[in-house]
Amino acid sequence: MLEYLKAILFGIVEGITEWLPISSTGHLILLEKFIELNVTEAFYELFQVVIQLGAICAVILLFFQKLNPFSTKKSETQREDTWILWLKVVIAVLPSALLGVLFDDLLDQYLYNYIVVALMLVVYGVAFLLVEKKAGENLKIRDVQQIDYKTALLIGAFQCLSLIPGTSRSGATILGALMLGVGRSAGAEFSFFLAIPTMLGASALKLLKFLLEGNLPTQNELFILLIGCAVSFVVSVLVIRALMDFVRKRSFAPFGIYRIILGAVVLLYFAFAK
Repeated sequence: MLEYLKAILFGIVEGITEWLPISSTGHLILLEKFIELNVTEAFYELFQVVIQLGAICAVILLFFQKLNPFSTKKSETQREDTWILWLKVVIAVLPSALLGVLFDDLLDQYLYNYIVVALMLVVYGVAFLLVEKKAGENLKIRDVQQIDYKTALLIGAFQCLSLIPGTSRSGATILGALMLGVGRSAGAEFSFFLAIPTMLGASALKLLKFLLEGNLPTQNELFILLIGCAVSFVVSVLVIRALMDFVRKRSFAPFGIYRIILGAVVLLYFAFAK
């Protein structure tokens, strides 16, 4: 029962931090330092990635009509526009997919630690504050449908930065979108859509590696994963709705400040803990 309660907590953290530009992987790494799940190391590496599937389902639910190219409620032109949107998403995800497959083991071995997480929290927190100062000066794109292929690919290139834990996938893509003249709402929405193939691919890669290494999850571990995914789904639905409402009225600067404070606290805590 205690492990299931821990899984609920991990699901809550995942559901909140996956969509806010504050790094879900970074928060899960930090959370695991204080609350350890009673699972094998191999399964935990799988868990912290596959738990994102719950968050993906939230995006699919909330944006189903917009993302569905087969909808009978859409005109022929609207269905064509939806296919074009998906093509842009696929193009945008290619850079991080390629780098993720090539360097997955190296990233796990050398970068998944609290020092890297804390430094990236601070670095990108400062970046958000700097970019937000000029975010409205060169605004060219206010709707996700206006994002062209070149801009989509460049946003995808920014997503590569999120392979470093603590950066934040949504943070990197939203930051890149702002720098390219994409409005906050359109940038956040495109970031959500990018998450679908990105997380599906990352989860599939982790699961394949887990199984090829001869691992099989226990019944208890499967329950932990299912609970984590279910909780992250419910929390993600609430967070995505709140974030879309937030960015229509306010800037991302508060998230930058939060990142800097958290990163500094983490560095100080572990420095003195040693």
